[in-house]
Amino acid sequence: MNRIELVETIAEKHALSKAEAGRVLDTILDAIVGTVKKGGAVSLVGFGSFKQVARAARTGFNPQAGTKIKIAAAKVPKFTAGSAFKAAVDAKFAKRKAEKAAAAPKKAVAKKPVAKKAAKAAKPALRKAA
Repeated sequence: MNRIELVETIAEKHALSKAEAGRVLDTILDAIVGTVKKGGAVSLVGFGSFKQVARAARTGFNPQAGTKIKIAAAKVPKFTAGSAFKAAVDAKFAKRKAEKAAAAPKKAVAKKPVAKKAAKAAKPALRKAA
């Protein structure tokens, strides 16, 4: 699907003209690009998240010349797909996730006994008295 097909889909589903749907899509994309450009993250629950990551400088290889080259550090956008998106694309992902959740033991929140806290608080007082 390309941009024109996406605009047509938006226009059909929401009874908009193609021009209005194109402006809506442009607004959404501008908001995402602007936020990521400033270093922020855009999270669309179930779909995924967009963020900026720093790629470190590294040494590459030019296969045509057979030489090593230096690749400068860069800031690049990164998209991470959400679990609902992954499940829609790969039914096995949803099954594995459900099995993993069922197999994982439930962890109880351990609370520290009050007596231990009181004993820790009393130790410095006992040292001072001695």
